[in-house]
Amino acid sequence: MSSHCLELGGLKNTLSSSEAAIVTPSQGFVQSLVQRGPKVGVLADQGCAAACDNLDMSDLFAQDPVAPLAEALRPKTLDEVVGQSHLLGPGKPLRLAFQSGKAHSMIFWGPPGVGKTTLARLTAHAFGCEFIALSAVFSGVKDIRAAMEQAQQYLSQGRHTILFVDEIHRFNKAQQDALLPHVESGLFTFIGATTENPSFEVNSALLSRAQVYVLKSLTEDEPKQLLQRAQEQALGHLQLDEAAVDTIIGYADGDARRFLNLLEQCKTAAGAAGITRIDVDFITNALSLNARRFDKGGDNFYDQISALHKSVRGSSPDGALYWLCRMLDGGADPRYLSRRIVRMAWEDIGLADPRAMQIANDAALTFERLGSPEGELALGQAVIYLAMAPKSNAGYKAYNAVRAFVKQDKSREVPVHLRNAPTKLMKELGYGHEYRYAHDEPHAYAAGETYLPDGLGEPGWYQPVPRGLEAKISEKMAFLRQLDEEADKAGH
Repeated sequence: MSSHCLELGGLKNTLSSSEAAIVTPSQGFVQSLVQRGPKVGVLADQGCAAACDNLDMSDLFAQDPVAPLAEALRPKTLDEVVGQSHLLGPGKPLRLAFQSGKAHSMIFWGPPGVGKTTLARLTAHAFGCEFIALSAVFSGVKDIRAAMEQAQQYLSQGRHTILFVDEIHRFNKAQQDALLPHVESGLFTFIGATTENPSFEVNSALLSRAQVYVLKSLTEDEPKQLLQRAQEQALGHLQLDEAAVDTIIGYADGDARRFLNLLEQCKTAAGAAGITRIDVDFITNALSLNARRFDKGGDNFYDQISALHKSVRGSSPDGALYWLCRMLDGGADPRYLSRRIVRMAWEDIGLADPRAMQIANDAALTFERLGSPEGELALGQAVIYLAMAPKSNAGYKAYNAVRAFVKQDKSREVPVHLRNAPTKLMKELGYGHEYRYAHDEPHAYAAGETYLPDGLGEPGWYQPVPRGLEAKISEKMAFLRQLDEEADKAGH
C-alpha cells in the first residue's frame, strides 16, 4: 500500500492511502503552502493535498519542550528530596508539618537551587490542595486578582488552594498587602519563597501569619545522591571520574539545580565529542565554569562582610584575608570593601592605633589609583594590619552613648563662661567671663574647670582601654583628674 508524505521545513507527516482517499482534495491548500516561503517544500499529489488540508497545522508544528535535567529529576515525594535534613528528618519541623495533615502558611528562605519550589509543590500534593503558582518577577495585582478568583472557584467546588509566590521579596508593599485579607479569610494557604531575609523584605503583617523555614545549601556529599539518580535516569552511559565529580560539586556551590545543569552540559559536550568518560581536563576545557554563587545584594553578601568584620575584630589575619578574597572572587565591589575597611579601623581599632585609619585610607586611595587587580593587594594588607592592631571600641561606644543621651535629653544652655563674646553687649552680659585660657595654665590645663552644661557633672562616657595608644591616653586622663582634685582642695 502506498503512502503520501508532506514535508514542511524538514518535518514529515506520513499518511496511508486509505486515509487520504476519504478526504476531498483542495487546490488552494498547495497554493497556501507555496505562499509560506522558501523553507516550505511540498511533495504531494492531489490526494496528499486533500489529506493535508484537513490537518491541524498547530499540531503539525507543535513540539513538546524537553524538560531540563533539573526539572526532570524534581522530587515527586518528600522522601526523594535531597538535603534539608534539619527540616525534613524524622521529628524535624517540616516533616511534622507534613504529618499533621493540616496546611499552614509558610515562607521558604534560602539560596537558589535548594528546593524551595519543590517543597511548595510537595506541600500541595501532600495536603491534596490545588496549586496556583505566581512569580513575583512577572506578576502584578491583576494576576493576584485572577489567582484569587481561581481559588474562590476551587473553594466553591470543595477544594482548598495553596498559593505559591516565588521571589516574594520582589512584590512591593501594595502587592503583598493585596494577599493579606485572603490569607486571613482562609481562601488559600500562602507559601512564599525568597532568597532574601524575610525580616527585611516581607511585610510584617504577612510575615506574622507565616512560619519561616530556613533552607540550607547542599553539603558536599548530598550532590552525589543527585548524581546517582541522574545516572539512573538520564546519564547511564556516562562515566565521571571522582575528581571530575568533585570539580562539578565545587562549582555548583551547594546549588542542586546548578549541579544538575552542569551534569546536563557534560552530557551534551560528551555527546558532541563522542566520548563516554569524563575527567577534570574535559570539564575544564568543555564547560564554562562561572564563579561561585554570590548574590551581591543578598544575605550571602552580608553574611560574608559580617565574617570579614568579625575576623578583623577577632585579630585573625588569615580569616580576614580569606573573607576578603572570597568576596572579591564572588564579584563584590572593591570600593565597597574599601569603605567597610575604613569603617572597621574607626570602629574596632579607634585611638588604640591611629595608624590603622591611615593605612585603611591609604589602601582605599591606592585602589582608586591602581584599580583591579593591583589595588586589591593594598586592601589585603590593610585587613592584615587591622586584624593585628590593638583593639579599642571605647571611642565608638562613647560616641553612641552621647548620641543616645542627647537624643533623649532636654536642650541645655551653654554655660556663660564658655560662650563667645564678639560684641560689647555680649561682654556686658557676661559671655566668656571668667573663662580660663588653657594655654596660660600649668600643663596647658585649666584644672577644676568644667566644659559641660550646668548640672550634668562628669558622666565619664569615654573610657579608654589599656591597649595601644589608648593606654597612654588613659594615663593622661588619670593625671588630669589628679590635677582637678588638687584644684578642688585648693578651692579653685
